[in-house]
Amino acid sequence: MKIGVLALQGAIREHVGAIEAVGADAIIVKRVEQLEELDGLVLPGGESTTMRRLIDRYGMMEALREFAAVGKPMFGTCAGLILLAREVIDQATPHIGVMNVVVERNSFGRQVDSFEMALSLKNIGENFPAVFIRAPHIVAAGPNVEVLAEHEGRIVLAREGPFLGCSFHPELTDDTRIMAYFVKMVRQSVLTTLAKP
Repeated sequence: MKIGVLALQGAIREHVGAIEAVGADAIIVKRVEQLEELDGLVLPGGESTTMRRLIDRYGMMEALREFAAVGKPMFGTCAGLILLAREVIDQATPHIGVMNVVVERNSFGRQVDSFEMALSLKNIGENFPAVFIRAPHIVAAGPNVEVLAEHEGRIVLAREGPFLGCSFHPELTDDTRIMAYFVKMVRQSVLTTLAKP
């Protein structure tokens, strides 16, 4: 399996390390044509407005939406969650806009308000060390969205079909359980595709 990390901004190296740690091949993605060879894609944290500007500059938006439209798994962390969301509060239009969630940016304060919290993650495990840095949260989730974790009543990890969105930064810890969960999503997607006549 080949899993890409969109390498425009953010914790690229850390995501690559997490992917490789759970036994998948990691591809650093900087060009549209690289998306064709991937089975899944990680959208790392960073600054969502800057990431959108770079996506537009390199002409990647249509290809990213096509990647999602064929059902290939995508995992957005922090700013990556904002890119996936169908609606972002105080923003006129979404970015990729494929996950049926409403997201609010910077929900947990500024950079100086960063913190770490042990979370219980549905279908993944207990005591996950979640690092929150200028994190967004999911304000509302559609009927097909499965909530996997909350913090103080706010949704911070959710899945809708092939899309996984996370408010915090799992790549900044040594705990690879969320990445292993995503790799399992990718593996199931590949097997489903191979099984089609």
